[in-house]
Amino acid sequence: MLAADEIARRLRGVRDRIAEAAKRSSRSPNAIRLVLASKTQPPEAILAAYDAGVRDFGENYVQEAVAKRADLRELSDVKWHLIGHLQTNKAALAVKHFDVIQTLDSARLAEAIARAHPSQPMRVLIEVNLGGEASKSGLAAEAVETLIESARDKVDLAGLMTIPPGAESARKYFGALRALRDRLAASSGLTLSELSMGMTEDFEVAIEEGATMVRVGRAVFGERPK
Repeated sequence: MLAADEIARRLRGVRDRIAEAAKRSSRSPNAIRLVLASKTQPPEAILAAYDAGVRDFGENYVQEAVAKRADLRELSDVKWHLIGHLQTNKAALAVKHFDVIQTLDSARLAEAIARAHPSQPMRVLIEVNLGGEASKSGLAAEAVETLIESARDKVDLAGLMTIPPGAESARKYFGALRALRDRLAASSGLTLSELSMGMTEDFEVAIEEGATMVRVGRAVFGERPK
């Protein structure tokens, strides 16, 4: 892993870039939440980012996150986001270890989450596969409204999430997600305030197009460990 001071330096650079992108789009930097994508990073790297002020971390795999949370149990004010695909049979484990699930993609999964988290609705985002890529999970845009209607009483639908097909066409897809969110918010009566879009290659464009969360990993942590 990178040295702690290097992680802190890179983090300052990312925050500066977030602030500049927010300024270009006449937004407050405080309106954008940085979620550090910590997949395969050791607990020590997460702790270094925490010491530099980060409080939101995104993990792709449930069991990897469970192990890290055990190692970092003293970090009681961290919010953990699941940003990888969630299988229905792991929903019960996921709701115990994550604060936000960003990858809801079916009514069946919403039901499993609700059963496993009966005390209050779990905060979730719907993952939208705008590029129609077979290699990625998420719903087609035209299927999102149906999922909202079936899931709205089961989970706390906070907004939408997407991963565009490529950085060169990212702006088009980020704009499409924002437009979809606006339309669905109007038709459903839900706020759907969160737009999770943008990663290391394209988070500045995502902010310019309305992102409220950006999921950045390599720009802070460097290349993932083998």
